[in-house]
This record gives sequence, C-alpha cells and structure tokens, in this order.
Amino acid sequence: MTPSTRGWLRIGFRAIERFLAVIGLCALIYFTCFDLTVIASGSMAPALQGDNAATGDRILFEKVTRRFSSPRRWEIHQFRTPEGITAAKRIIGLPGERISLRNGVLHINGAPVPIPSQLAYLRYYPLGNLAAKNEVACGSGYYVLGDDSRDSNDSRYEGVLTANRFTARAWLILGPNRFGFVR
Repeated sequence: MTPSTRGWLRIGFRAIERFLAVIGLCALIYFTCFDLTVIASGSMAPALQGDNAATGDRILFEKVTRRFSSPRRWEIHQFRTPEGITAAKRIIGLPGERISLRNGVLHINGAPVPIPSQLAYLRYYPLGNLAAKNEVACGSGYYVLGDDSRDSNDSRYEGVLTANRFTARAWLILGPNRFGFVR
C-alpha cells in the first residue's frame, strides 16, 4: 500500500468516525430530551388530532422542562396509564385546588376560571366525578381533561395524577397534515 493510499484511507476512516459520533450524539439528545408520539385517539381534538396511527398527528414531546419546573395549567402533558398506555391530556387542576363544573363553566376553588382565548373552543361536560356539580380535590396531584371531553378517559374517571406520572410536555406538531407548536 502506498503512502498516499494510506492517507486517503485514514481520511475516510476519520470521516466515518466523525459521522458515527454525530449520529450517536443526535440519538443521545433525542432519547434524553424528546419523544415522538403518534396520536391515535380523538380525545384531544382539535389540539391534537388523529383516529389511527396512519393519519394521526406526529407530536414531538419534550422532556427537559419537567426537570426544572412543575406542569402548568392549560399545558398538554404526556403520561402513562396504569395499564402502561401512553396518553396525553390538558392540565386543568393543580395541587391543592378543588375542581368543579357548574353549568358548563369550569370552577377552581369555587371561582370560575377564565379559559385563554386561544382555547375558547374547549367545552367540558359534567361526566364521571364532575357530574352533579361535584367538587374534586386535587390533593397533591394534577387534574387532567381531554379537549374532546365527551370522548376522553381522563381524571373524571381515573382520578388525579401525581407529578411523577408525567413523562413529557407536548411541544411541536410534525405532520402529516399540519405543522406548528402545540397550543
């Protein structure tokens, strides 16, 4: 083997080595900071849309902020159900609050809660533990509801969620039919 051939081989191996290092670094960042999930349920429509894995929104959930801050009201968070299924719901009640639904209006600690204007489409229905004007205490957990609350298995049926059940916060919609930040 000539010296020039060895030089080209060395350059080629270094390029492959750097390429694999970049791929490894990208994989490390993805698996520690993000999770890509396909929405296969209509319970969060219209914010997150999908009825099956083929046509559902691809949502990029980020895992970083949960390490530095607590979930906030109106954010959509991902969690695991007791059966091990990944789900995403909107946070409504925070630890220490009491939730009730009176005449279609959400109340927290007895006072009506103004819904942000970009979420004006939200309509919650008195089902499960919110039926008959019941008041539900969050205790040390979070009360979550699906945006399409007629078809959502949420805190009305499963109870409040503790903070350690949350795995990530919804961040970006990556297709297949729309792109943008999750509201």
